[in-house]
Amino acid sequence: MSKCVTFGEIMMRLNPEGYLRLVQADRFEATYAGGEANVAVSLANYGIESAFISKVPAHEIGQCAVNALRRFGVDTSEIVRGGNRLGLYFVEKGASQRASKVIYDRADSAIAQAEKTDFDWDKIFEGADWFHWTGITPALGGNLPEICLEACKAAKEKGITVSCDLNFRKKLWSSEEANVVMSKLMPYVDVCIANEEDAKDVFGIEAKGTDVSAGKLNSEGYIDVAKQLQDRFGCKAVAITLRSSISAFDNDWAAMLYTEDKAYFSPGYHIHIVDRVGGGDSFGGGLIYSMLTGKTPQDAINFAVAASCLKHSIEHDFNLVSVNEVEALAAGNTSGRVQR
Repeated sequence: MSKCVTFGEIMMRLNPEGYLRLVQADRFEATYAGGEANVAVSLANYGIESAFISKVPAHEIGQCAVNALRRFGVDTSEIVRGGNRLGLYFVEKGASQRASKVIYDRADSAIAQAEKTDFDWDKIFEGADWFHWTGITPALGGNLPEICLEACKAAKEKGITVSCDLNFRKKLWSSEEANVVMSKLMPYVDVCIANEEDAKDVFGIEAKGTDVSAGKLNSEGYIDVAKQLQDRFGCKAVAITLRSSISAFDNDWAAMLYTEDKAYFSPGYHIHIVDRVGGGDSFGGGLIYSMLTGKTPQDAINFAVAASCLKHSIEHDFNLVSVNEVEALAAGNTSGRVQR
């Protein structure tokens, strides 16, 4: 069985019930998630051996986060215990023309206080085939840029495939800071995952003929973006998600995979959104699964987009779908009819 290791922060997510605004809420739903943790859960659901690496406080709230992953079969044995707090984020789900909103409360969280000596990468990568991280992790500061670099170097020495979702978060660092740090890390990345804006925000690489805020995307422009990322960093494959946002409820969703000098475009889906948070991570999980299991580039991008399409119908961050459900959608079963 293939094994994937992911590394990053897991946090407590707090959101009002339904579509209430934060200022209306007198109670919150509590769940646990984070970019790399979401990918780990997706892969475990698909039958891939999946391990999540992080640092969480050695108290009950930290254990709650660990338990949330164990529930879905993710290996948590190498999670480090220490630090004073688990990061929080508040999610206000958008509706109609009102956008969703995320507020972070993660300063000085346990992972941000991690030390290089916390992680034995030789032990962590034992038996691993794939290593996944996102641009969120080094953005948390402290020693994390150096820890990410050590992890990437150790993975490459062992011949492990490395993937990174750029995941630029302007609330965590500036474009200038991201450029400096990510430029040192990207040469170790085999598979780069980005959305319409990440390459521009982090590296100044912009798709021509595109206006994301107006929902105008130019497919040919993203081929050029992928080529530039490959030329600059040597990535073997670049995947770019393509989202046209009609409203908070309705998006058009597709993606492109560029590898071996050829672009592969998925079918497009018109999705009605239940919960958007975690959508990009579900795409990453689907793509990693597809590449680990030897799917063709076209089938890989089709599976990843179908997986993410389904995630948008599921509350909270984890993509709780099976391989059969994703493959049925990728094969064209889009009606959503009751299964009996």
